[in-house]
Amino acid sequence: MNHPTVSVRETIRAKLKQIWGYDDFRSPQGEIVQCLLEQRDALIIMPTGGGKSLCFQLPALMQTGLTIVVSPLVALMENQVQELRQRRLPAALLHSEVSKQQRRQTLWALENQSLRLLYLSPETLLSEAVWERLCQPNLKINGLILDEAHCLVQWGDTFRPAYYRLGIVRPALLKCKPEGTKIAIAAFTATANPDAQQTIQRVLQLQQPEVFRLNPYRTNLHLNVQVVWTPRQRRQQMLKFIQAQLGQAGLVYVRTRRDSETLAEWLSQQGFQTAAYHAGLSADERRQLEKAWLGGTIQFVICTCAFGMGIDKPDCRWVVHFHSPLLLSEYVQEVGRAGRDGKPATALTLISETTGWLDPEDKQRRQFFVEQAQKQQRSAQALSHKLPTQGDVASVSRQFKDGAIALSLLNSTGHLEWSDPFHYVMKSGNVDRTGQSNTQAAKQMTEYLKTRDCRWRFLLSAFGFEADALNLRCGHCDNCRH
Repeated sequence: MNHPTVSVRETIRAKLKQIWGYDDFRSPQGEIVQCLLEQRDALIIMPTGGGKSLCFQLPALMQTGLTIVVSPLVALMENQVQELRQRRLPAALLHSEVSKQQRRQTLWALENQSLRLLYLSPETLLSEAVWERLCQPNLKINGLILDEAHCLVQWGDTFRPAYYRLGIVRPALLKCKPEGTKIAIAAFTATANPDAQQTIQRVLQLQQPEVFRLNPYRTNLHLNVQVVWTPRQRRQQMLKFIQAQLGQAGLVYVRTRRDSETLAEWLSQQGFQTAAYHAGLSADERRQLEKAWLGGTIQFVICTCAFGMGIDKPDCRWVVHFHSPLLLSEYVQEVGRAGRDGKPATALTLISETTGWLDPEDKQRRQFFVEQAQKQQRSAQALSHKLPTQGDVASVSRQFKDGAIALSLLNSTGHLEWSDPFHYVMKSGNVDRTGQSNTQAAKQMTEYLKTRDCRWRFLLSAFGFEADALNLRCGHCDNCRH
């Protein structure tokens, strides 16, 4: 009775060996591949560097038909597609920065069904030219993969509202396909607490998903938080830390483009080979910086959250948060860049003292974040009274500033639902939907920075691994050492 399963496993392993040269999977990669080959929905939470991309690339390459990969960042898509193309595998990407010629070639390949993997942002997926082609009845679509799925929770009801329309993509596509067609959905992320997991499952309309969860604990990653009293001391402490790293590769995270540029300029004056990296740079400039850092030409990069996802440098030895992230999920993503080779690595976060009198930047940044979120909620509520009971995103976006974001917020609170990826219907009556807002999540980040408990224990509890956290004392974070 077990022969077919054994045979399938052998076939999967043989394909793994043929493409990537690995003899076997790391747990639970093999189980995830099999789940996706059987076209079952899945939610996968694996630490940064855990080999998530292989889990959806392999089943896509083993099937005829297309797998759509929805990805948040251009750099992330380009790195994965470049690697696949170097192996002469049928993968392509579409985003706002690709040339007209490359776009034409990719759309042609899509129409001619010569692709196995197509990487897109949520916005490109829902663009007219792409959507039209995906709806062709003869185009076989096996699966929809949401890579870095935490971005749906972080950005879906703020500045990337297309994320909140992804749940209606599958039913809309199935209406155009032959009867009996199956399209599986799998969401992959390194960081999703129980509330975020519920949001992902609800928004994507996952059907009895198989859930794979590995906790984010890394024995080699030493977490530290240090209080600084003035802006000058913040710079000096960072300088002292970087000087102690003896030329080893690292990353410095800041929260704004301007901060990345002013800090890079200051550190260059201190004699360091470094540069600013943010979403305002051209695609070529970003690629050059990534290449310089990966190749060791520059020791470290001063970057916003635009840098990191999908860029793999195993010997990155340290990460400094010059400004702490607003959300714990961002923090875990960013510190996870360090020590991916399993050797000791350090993550340092600099924070101002609690009152914020002498260094008010952290306090102001948090306050701005909370106020923006509240302002958007008020704006969405006000707009709900002006909207027709049925309508489309394009019309609302043209008529009202931030109209698409307001629709997304109303959807997240249950006040409207999508009839397809482009049209909504307002819901009447009382709505009872609770969930973790980003404002609540920001409070969790503040608690983490102030905790005197083992930092890894705090993180495991926050991300829903209470059993693993129960008796944990890592012994190597600043709190455990003190």
